[in-house]
Amino acid sequence: MIFLKLGGSLITDKDSPETARVDVLRRLAIEIRQALAQKPDLRLLIGHGSGSFGHSAASRFGTHQGAGTPEEWAGFAEVWAVANRLHRLVVDELRQAGLPAMGFPPSASAVSEDGALISLAIEPIDRALREGLIPVVAGDVAFDRVRGATILSTERVFAYLAPRLQPERLLLAGIEAGVFADFPANSRLMATLTRTDLAAVRVGAAAAPDVTGGMGDKVRQALDLVEALPQMEALIFSAEQPGGLQAALSGESPGTRLLAGSPPR
Repeated sequence: MIFLKLGGSLITDKDSPETARVDVLRRLAIEIRQALAQKPDLRLLIGHGSGSFGHSAASRFGTHQGAGTPEEWAGFAEVWAVANRLHRLVVDELRQAGLPAMGFPPSASAVSEDGALISLAIEPIDRALREGLIPVVAGDVAFDRVRGATILSTERVFAYLAPRLQPERLLLAGIEAGVFADFPANSRLMATLTRTDLAAVRVGAAAAPDVTGGMGDKVRQALDLVEALPQMEALIFSAEQPGGLQAALSGESPGTRLLAGSPPR
């Protein structure tokens, strides 16, 4: 099984609020279809970021920090609506490409506690996978027992699902070739990355609002997953160029590979 994330910077224009890169999304859907045609037994769970949809709205209303007043709860509902528009667009493009995709927005069943995801309905997702369907999750709002409300990143949803579904590969597709050792010059791509390495390099920050913590937080969460599931291969790579996503789904290992412990000598 593969967990695939389509990053928000890849499928939206982060400089323009609520603007999807529909041509890119359409191409990625076709590449997924072609990869599955080569490997028809492959099970795939797709997640996607919110990019210029959810992040902009959540930053405006402060939803990631919680909700308590009527105005903040109205903002919570607005963030849900904006994020759901992108989610529906992603699912529709996947289906238009002939893929049996179904949306499973976390807000429908997720409960968090002080920002930590503690409950999410997994049986429907597991059933969908067993029946050959492609579940699609996303960064989303969630009710929180401490804060009232919060925002869950796709990585946090993956972290909840991974120990229960045991993926063999985690593919994080974005616009950058991987993690660079010399941000912002970005001339030295790291072939591998461990938590020790992360402490020694500066990971690029998002230029647009990212209420889920930016690239550094996403890398740390992915490393948490690798350390919990050391048999899982995890890659951060670019799907900006045609063919890149299909190659990764077909077994290639582009970009930066995340490793538990120290890299091999």
